[in-house]
Amino acid sequence: MSSILSQYETPVVISETRLQQLLRTKRATPRFLQGVYPFAGRGVFDLAPLNEALSYTVPKGKVAQVQYFRAGNLSDDILYLAISTNGSPVRYFPVGPKSDNHVPLAIVEDHPAGTRIEVCLAAPRGLTGTVVLDVGLVEIDAEEQA
Repeated sequence: MSSILSQYETPVVISETRLQQLLRTKRATPRFLQGVYPFAGRGVFDLAPLNEALSYTVPKGKVAQVQYFRAGNLSDDILYLAISTNGSPVRYFPVGPKSDNHVPLAIVEDHPAGTRIEVCLAAPRGLTGTVVLDVGLVEIDAEEQA
């Protein structure tokens, strides 16, 4: 009986994803673009960076992946946020008035070293308000992605 108990006393990892394994072994590092930011809408077709603090440049020797996007809109009208890479929008996230959303990304792209990732916003002209953001990225050693 004691041999069976000792078998269960040792922690065992039964199953983990590749990302979990990279994080556990410190070959990947979580990074976050987050905060509470005021905005003034310039028009729904005028997508622009929301705040300099919501930008991230992938360091040399690394690859970055956006894993999830959370946003809350405290204003009285719909707006949309977008993730852009090197100035071009690649993902759009509409957020209704006084609403929020959480999007775990099912398709995750690799962004190589030097890529600038930023959060942009577009809202109806004259709309003012505040957004709450939490964007989760993971920075992976480039040789792990080869």
